[in-house]
Amino acid sequence: MSAPVVDLRSDTVTRPTPSMRRAMAEAEVGDDVYREDATVNRLEERAAEIFEREAALFVPSGTMGNQAAIKVRTHPGQDVICEQRAHIYNFEMGMIAAFSGCLARPIEAEDGILTWDLIAPQLRGRSDHHARTGLISLENTSNLGGGSVYPENVSDEICDEARKAGVAVHLDGARIFNAAVATRQSVVDLTRKFGSVMFCLSKALGAPVGSMLVGSKEFIEEARLVRKMLGGGMRQAGVLAAAGLVALEESPKRLHVDHENARFLARGLAELPGIKIDPAKVVTNILFLDVSGTGFDAPEISNQLRGRGILANAFSSTLIRMVTHYDVDRVGCERALQALRQVLGVPQRVTVS
Repeated sequence: MSAPVVDLRSDTVTRPTPSMRRAMAEAEVGDDVYREDATVNRLEERAAEIFEREAALFVPSGTMGNQAAIKVRTHPGQDVICEQRAHIYNFEMGMIAAFSGCLARPIEAEDGILTWDLIAPQLRGRSDHHARTGLISLENTSNLGGGSVYPENVSDEICDEARKAGVAVHLDGARIFNAAVATRQSVVDLTRKFGSVMFCLSKALGAPVGSMLVGSKEFIEEARLVRKMLGGGMRQAGVLAAAGLVALEESPKRLHVDHENARFLARGLAELPGIKIDPAKVVTNILFLDVSGTGFDAPEISNQLRGRGILANAFSSTLIRMVTHYDVDRVGCERALQALRQVLGVPQRVTVS
């Protein structure tokens, strides 16, 4: 029997756990557009409770959650400040412009982590010549920053100063529970000063579908209307929300394992000739390896790994991204390192018993 595939492309590839499947099969359902799905209602109430917010909204995807927040918080013709590697700027199909009529104002920051000193010079007030800043959006963890995490004092300062300037701040917290585990803080501590927060159930938490948007009751009521505009008004969605409830309660407790596996991978990768990676910067479940010194380009290495049962996406000609999650254990990480050694022609390690 061949070994199972080790899928390191993303934590979006996770499959529902047995407890999620049971919850889905037994879910109490209704019509969520009529607000009659009891399971969706419980999920929204629980998410609001965990984040100490007034209300929450279940949405099909993180993209929809982010774009609903942007639509509610901005007016056409304004700009949205974000880091240049932000998901809302790179991976959401230009919806800032297409749906909200706004302009993205990306700023470069080390490891994807913005500071107020970087943001302040880019703020635009009322003018006859340029777009006014309507919103600041941060991303924690920073996906393309290699899973980097915002220190609480940095994000708090941004929120405090933005409030003084009359600008709202949204958090793309797709992996905020990873950030909380890495910093040993609560999601409340890391998010309390943001006007709105989106977080994903379907990434590191492992649910099959869905994300949550949390904020004030007024904000969530407006976001509910935007969700409907985007086609996100679901009917008997309790079968999905049930898995989200399990993910919300059970998955954060084991995220440290994913982080440990990512660090294990990073240390092994750093020992391979031609590969550049700083293990000290791997603090959550995402890592990027620079393969420019190997003599192969990233797509070629990715293809060769695939032939050995290891899936990892080439992000560019020189970079490969790997993401750990609960469907990848330590043995899978070891197999990935072994396969990469084979691709690079590095002698395999011999274990002496």
